[in-house]
Amino acid sequence: MGQLHVFFFPMMAYGHMIPILDMAKLFASRGVKATIITTPANQPVFSKAVDKYTQLEIRLLEFPGVEVGLPESCQRHDQIPAADNGLLRFFKACAMLQPSLEDLLQELRPNCLVADMLFPWATNVAAKFDIPRLIFHGTSYLALCAVNSLRIHKPFNNVTSDLELFNIPNLPHELKLTKLQVSPFERGEVENPKLEFMRGLRESEETSYGAIFNSFYELEPDYAEHYKNVLGIRAWSVGPLSLYNRDLEDKAQRGKKSAIDENECLEWLDSKNPHSVVYMCFGSFANFAPSQLHEMAMGIEASGMDFVWVIRNKREEDNGSEKWMPKGFEERTKRKGLIIRGWAPQVLILDHEAAGAFVTHCGWNSILEAVCAGVPMVTWPLFAEQFVNEKLMTDILQTGIGVGSKEWKILDNDGVKKEAIAEAIKKVMISEESEEMRSRAKTMKDKAKKAIEEGGSSYLDFNSLLDELRAYRAKH
Repeated sequence: MGQLHVFFFPMMAYGHMIPILDMAKLFASRGVKATIITTPANQPVFSKAVDKYTQLEIRLLEFPGVEVGLPESCQRHDQIPAADNGLLRFFKACAMLQPSLEDLLQELRPNCLVADMLFPWATNVAAKFDIPRLIFHGTSYLALCAVNSLRIHKPFNNVTSDLELFNIPNLPHELKLTKLQVSPFERGEVENPKLEFMRGLRESEETSYGAIFNSFYELEPDYAEHYKNVLGIRAWSVGPLSLYNRDLEDKAQRGKKSAIDENECLEWLDSKNPHSVVYMCFGSFANFAPSQLHEMAMGIEASGMDFVWVIRNKREEDNGSEKWMPKGFEERTKRKGLIIRGWAPQVLILDHEAAGAFVTHCGWNSILEAVCAGVPMVTWPLFAEQFVNEKLMTDILQTGIGVGSKEWKILDNDGVKKEAIAEAIKKVMISEESEEMRSRAKTMKDKAKKAIEEGGSSYLDFNSLLDELRAYRAKH
């Protein structure tokens, strides 16, 4: 029968490329030939892994950004210009990759295409070659179940104000949001091309072979069941994928080289007591108003805790001058704080015993990395599905406390006061409930590790997926 061969085609964004690389490595480690499809500028994210895994290769597609009016340097989500409908242009350029992808499928004839949810057209491409297309969502079962419910029932239409709480209907738990925390896409408040795109995403989910999740059954069992049985979509959980990175270098350099020497960072953490450091990082897309960054600095200082703060906010008008930084802040906190400007070795920091809490935007990769490290969270959702992911931590698993983020907002996020920040940090770090939270987080960490080991839930799910792909190949 020969070797199984699977294509992996992630969206060109760090939060999508990193877990798909981990997934490709998992397939390769089990004897499957894994081909990662990307564009020339994104090749460095994957090239180190290819040197290590003989079953792994990269194939490049030229990105037609210039043809849709994007700058030549724009080949990744974080490089999209904010003006002139940059995002829509970017997705248009992605869709123009279809013929090149078809040529590759024609040439290499793989047995399966794992393609990002943001490439809805990939379902039809796979169908042409009679191979299964698996969708990679890069988020939680809970988020997809919640978004589906919001779309069908539109409960936010029955509220009397933007801040009135409503329940998301027909879910296993009672989860409440406000209208402001629902994305404008779900509220139907965006222009038509974007709504058309969202419709395409849904249709491709319904017509694909199934979905593959960076999650594990024990983390969100009710929602894994709901997704498969109520929404009726076939799905396999193979995560947490970050746990497959065993060695220091793999953990330190996920996606990009750190802006700080890993050893320097670890030495600083070694000098701190267990569970005494707050780690604060908001992913690669966060965009805070200067006034909010100022409140953040004041809040972390007012909490009195030691901290590692990753600052990535790049604002043209600031020229990186950080005018928002409170006067004398770095001088006053130099013994207590470590500021990293740029990319941080997040997994190494969270895995260190000094880590006591993670102030996070609730992006799914960050949540999983904290879960795997057994670190409780201070939740601060900004946009995307983050307000729903927050509920998993605060309401369902009870391993997090929210800062009270009120509004779904991509640019100039603001509105959280220093008092709320300090209070949430102290609750997770030193309050009466913090020990219980830490103990629940530790239990989930143990379950995450078991899930990927032989006989664990993700291990078995992955095996059944491989068996199914082999059977599909034999039949066709």
